[in-house]
Amino acid sequence: MGEQNLLQITDKPIVPAEVISRVKGEGCGAVVTFTGKVRGYSEGKRVISLEHDAEGEKASEMMEKIATEVRESWDIKEMAFCYRTGPVPPGEVTLVIAVAARHRLDAFAACEYAIDRFKWEVKSKEVREDG
Repeated sequence: MGEQNLLQITDKPIVPAEVISRVKGEGCGAVVTFTGKVRGYSEGKRVISLEHDAEGEKASEMMEKIATEVRESWDIKEMAFCYRTGPVPPGEVTLVIAVAARHRLDAFAACEYAIDRFKWEVKSKEVREDG
């Protein structure tokens, strides 16, 4: 089974099941997923939208870098990583990560690392009703 990364940046709504289904996990004992959504309230204020600051070439390079770091640290067979740019309204999905590995410990650790690295690399701007 070949190792693969399925990386996508979109300005369209993300359907988590479609991203997750790309990770077949054949020969793997675990597929771990993370779905990030825009919260409706933050610090007691209604959220209007969320925007990430990475787009285009910068975003592609960042995702490739994270995928490489994950593969260097854990025995990962497949990884799907999709995030949405532009203003994303509350309740909608902004990020999906799915990781397939032979063992659950690698899958959980790799998925958590990918989320943390994404949050560290990409700054998010929350637009709230209070400006």
